[in-house]
Amino acid sequence: MGTGADITIWIAFSAGILSFFSPCVLPLIPSYLTYISGLSFGELQEAHPGVKVRVTVLLHSLVFIAGFSLVFISLGALAGVASSSFQTGLRDWLEVVQKVGGVLIFLFGVHLSGLFHFGVLLGEKRVHLRAKPAGFIGTLLVGIAFAAGWTPCIGPILGAILALTASSSGGIGRGVVLLSVYSAGLGVPFLLSGVLFHSFLAFFNRFKKHIRLVEIFTGVLLMVAGLLLFFDKLAVITRYLSIWMPTNLG
Repeated sequence: MGTGADITIWIAFSAGILSFFSPCVLPLIPSYLTYISGLSFGELQEAHPGVKVRVTVLLHSLVFIAGFSLVFISLGALAGVASSSFQTGLRDWLEVVQKVGGVLIFLFGVHLSGLFHFGVLLGEKRVHLRAKPAGFIGTLLVGIAFAAGWTPCIGPILGAILALTASSSGGIGRGVVLLSVYSAGLGVPFLLSGVLFHSFLAFFNRFKKHIRLVEIFTGVLLMVAGLLLFFDKLAVITRYLSIWMPTNLG
């Protein structure tokens, strides 16, 4: 993917982290962990859990992350295909597609910030599994079901990343990379919260009063990203970032 700091990579990773801290994910982490691991809340919240408990949580968390990553990366690949199709058949319309993507991302940010709520983004469309199938296959299915939950919180953030992917010129490979990075941003804090569950509970009790502020902050970031994409300024910022944050991403 070349050298230099790619701002879209950082946007995708940050979006994944912010999705984790959204009101429809963070408060549900204890429930998800007990559900996928089969362990009791008491076993998880021990300050010094045994090796068996840690290994069980670690493995099931990894499989759960693989489940939702599979869905998100597939969506990214589809968005990348759309991008490639526009390049091949509608090259003259690429600028229009980019501007439409910028507008969509900006509107997602307006919705999340609370400045205006769009009805189409308000209704929850979660997929529920009443009884988790046994074993790691069951955990994988729960991860897939979690990804299919198009909630008012995570939906706009994920939708913004997909719009950014479809508006870019990287094709299917770009889509896979961006949504893989997004999945990592969401998955890493989930994994840490499972392995360090006792510490996570203490953190959550202190942090929960700030969830709405995180949502507003996310909305503002999306609005800024939408404007940058609309005015074709993402590449300019990338060049500036590469000066003081060099890295090889590919």
